[in-house]
Amino acid sequence: MTTAQQKIGSGFGARSTADDVLRGIDLTGRLALVTGGYSGIGLETTRSLVGAGARVVVPARRPDTAERALDGLPGVEVDEMDLGDLESVRGFAERFLGSGRTLDMVINSAGIMACPETRVGPGWEAQFATNHLGHFALVNRLWPAIAPGGARVVSVSSRGHHAGGIRWDDVNWRHGYDKWEAYGQAKTANVLFAVHLDKLGRGAGVRAFALHPGGILTPLQRYLGKEEQIERGWIDENGNVLHPEAFKTPQQGAATQVWAATSPQLDGLGGLYLEDCDVAEPAPADGEREGVKDWAIDPEQAARLWALSAELTGVDAFADRS
Repeated sequence: MTTAQQKIGSGFGARSTADDVLRGIDLTGRLALVTGGYSGIGLETTRSLVGAGARVVVPARRPDTAERALDGLPGVEVDEMDLGDLESVRGFAERFLGSGRTLDMVINSAGIMACPETRVGPGWEAQFATNHLGHFALVNRLWPAIAPGGARVVSVSSRGHHAGGIRWDDVNWRHGYDKWEAYGQAKTANVLFAVHLDKLGRGAGVRAFALHPGGILTPLQRYLGKEEQIERGWIDENGNVLHPEAFKTPQQGAATQVWAATSPQLDGLGGLYLEDCDVAEPAPADGEREGVKDWAIDPEQAARLWALSAELTGVDAFADRS
């Protein structure tokens, strides 16, 4: 499979921060939406965008918590939305569309990781539903407000997509649930979503990207107990991080998604998977966990997932084309 997954030499890297990639970029008058924009790397994303002059909308499952976390940040508004509840997504989208505003950036940063087997909606596996289907429905419902001729949609995936592709015969893990493989499927779905959205939206000048933000210790690890984190070599018995150099700070973790949403270096590009503030290379065949796997950028699988997601959610802004 031929691919445009080749580094462009951005000049940034793994230790660049969100503020670094925004230096010299003026976002005054621009409006961004950041899911999960009140916690972890989402919070740092919101802070940096505001610092560059943007206004930011933060839909939140826990709006009171979000209000407290974002207190004092100018130009930020919070509204209620639960990605695991499609009626909640619909309600938020309708309220936003009713405001008559347009979005210049949509950053799908919220997510859950390695949770116990959990069902939401009509019995959907929670990681696939929250990380992918909720964002799929949100972007499709907001499509009339996503500004043509320059808007970007950013899908925050993970190196976790290396765990596997889409389990087409059982996407909701009715059998043999494995929390890490289910997470890998959800993160693969995040990449495939960006691949196909970019194909559908580029004619209107809307481009989409997916990315791996890096390893960051944030509330995303809420479902991992202390013992599991010790087993994985992340912390010691006292809760101290064993290898700080192996992890990014939240500001560094936010950098790639902020770069994806704003950098002029990506003008004319789209449908790509990014890491460390550059375009990622194809994943090597030797098992090294870097780059992007073929199954996550396959356009046929991307189209198939789009069709399945539209069927499951009942939403497709491109029904006559996709």
